[in-house]
Amino acid sequence: MQLKKTIPIAGFLVRKTSSHSLAQYLLTELQIKNKVALFFANTNFIVQCRSQAHRMQDESVIVVNDGVGMDIAALLIQKKRFKENLNGTDFTPYFFNRATRPLRVFLLGGKSYVLQKAADYARHQLGQKIVGVCDGYEDIQKEHNLINTINRAKPEVVLVALGNPIQEEWILDNRHALNAGVVIGVGALFDFWAGDKVRAPVLMQKLRLEWFYRLCLEPRRLLRRYTVDIVRFLLHCHKYRYGDSVAQK
Repeated sequence: MQLKKTIPIAGFLVRKTSSHSLAQYLLTELQIKNKVALFFANTNFIVQCRSQAHRMQDESVIVVNDGVGMDIAALLIQKKRFKENLNGTDFTPYFFNRATRPLRVFLLGGKSYVLQKAADYARHQLGQKIVGVCDGYEDIQKEHNLINTINRAKPEVVLVALGNPIQEEWILDNRHALNAGVVIGVGALFDFWAGDKVRAPVLMQKLRLEWFYRLCLEPRRLLRRYTVDIVRFLLHCHKYRYGDSVAQK
């Protein structure tokens, strides 16, 4: 199975796919021992990860759409919308549930107490085999041979929650050295699993207003993302409106 169809958004080639097709693709790649990196691109991703855009042109790097901003951009620029909104919080459990057996998973990133709760959630609620964890603060600084540590745990999937653009840079720098088949940048996923952050009510999720709910909860941290960075996102979209395939800083 291939994920060939894309919509160019601000110089990034974003795959036009669904949860079902994406999950099947990842499971097939795992089965045949291929390596895949998966990123969920929202407006913040487009702005923060520009220096890594050229490294995401590889066929084994999958960038999918996350959030209403990406859909609006697709409609304005290409007169096409994405099949489905994809985000790590919803897709990761879906992906695990599509597997016929528990997957071996390593969790990287987040605060120590959050990480332990997230690992418990993935183990007991999602039924996965957590083979190792490393928080994004003390552990990652003390771990001088992190790649070997991860490889010794023999994960099939590595979830990386270091925030944009650090997690994307880390994955692109290290994915070939990792023996894991699938490496995913998951942002705030561990916080949700641990109960440290709450999802928006279902109605707000359906109306694509989860961003507004998060802004109301964390205005100081997110205000710039949903004001200044939105303007920067739109400017980048305008610059690459004719579908240039590689973004610049």
